[in-house]
Amino acid sequence: MFEVEMRLIQSDSGDVEQLAEAFHRDVVIHEPASLPYAGDWRGLEQLAALFRKMREVWSDMSFDQLEAARDGDTVFMRCTLSMTCRANGARIVQPFAEVLHFDNDLLVDGTPFYFDTAEIVAALER
Repeated sequence: MFEVEMRLIQSDSGDVEQLAEAFHRDVVIHEPASLPYAGDWRGLEQLAALFRKMREVWSDMSFDQLEAARDGDTVFMRCTLSMTCRANGARIVQPFAEVLHFDNDLLVDGTPFYFDTAEIVAALER
């Protein structure tokens, strides 16, 4: 899933269909209200728009020390998230977690939990 996500974020490709490799067509991602890409992003087209928005904001993103636990169709994931602000070069490194729900091995619902959204917003405003 992260490989497909990062491939779209890092490319100029507008090929939404590549998302169908890992994401359900009715996928919903719930981003925090304080971030520049806030809200619920529904379906592959909106998911692609979310990834394009993230690409506008961040020049680099990585998920390090990834750990996951699965309970049925739910995955609880934690890692260290590293991001570099495209506008000013500010670097954010912080804990990150996500609750992911799958249907037939495709992500259908995801809720990310950023450790400190205030730090992220402050870095973007520098």
